[in-house]
Amino acid sequence: MILFPAVDLKNGQCVRLEQGDMARATVFNLDPAAQAKSFAAQGFEYLHVVDLDGAFAGKPMNAHAVEAMLKAVKMPVQLGGGIRDLKTIEAWLDKGITRVIIGTAAVRDPELVKGAARKFPGRVAVGLDARDGKVAVEGWAETSHVTALEIAQRFEDAGVAAIIFTDIARDGLLKGLNLDATIALADRISIPVIASGGFASIDDVKALLEPRARKLAGAIVGRALYDGRLDPAAALKLIRSAA
Repeated sequence: MILFPAVDLKNGQCVRLEQGDMARATVFNLDPAAQAKSFAAQGFEYLHVVDLDGAFAGKPMNAHAVEAMLKAVKMPVQLGGGIRDLKTIEAWLDKGITRVIIGTAAVRDPELVKGAARKFPGRVAVGLDARDGKVAVEGWAETSHVTALEIAQRFEDAGVAAIIFTDIARDGLLKGLNLDATIALADRISIPVIASGGFASIDDVKALLEPRARKLAGAIVGRALYDGRLDPAAALKLIRSAA
């Protein structure tokens, strides 16, 4: 079970949003590369990065900050936000991103995901961000008419590395992960599922280590790390002792 610390980028800074609302952003670090180094020093093994401006613009907008993070740390990095075509996927993988996360394009252009997953095995993930069960796109500005399960099932046997399932209603609000919905999704597909949205405390780590959550590949933690509600050393020790 991998615990992914999150770095969300807005205007080149490390921020956290509430429920995906760009107007409700808190700046936590002016230097994303320094933040990445801090997470590496704390013992985390895989970094989760989102280009928030890119998610709205439909193209990379914080490339400079992402490249600085890649230079700053050796750990693998998965990146989402504004990745909507094969050229962008290839460019990021060439620059050293371990895994790209495709969100909006997974809804609008599933063939892009399937083609990329075949071309780059193990390096393409799908981000499914759900509001009331329906998947939101364009930086969560629009809600589609399809469920996360319907989209996830499109990619069975396509070679997708992971599904990152985010409950928008909880994101950034420290209400705890929506494990019921996440596990229900994981039980219906063979693709590994990563939980996201609402991670609040060490209780979430304990819940992830319960037998019912064994199918989950990991979880993403953001605000709880930044404001000190989750002790990284205690969380990582708990995970490693359960392995």
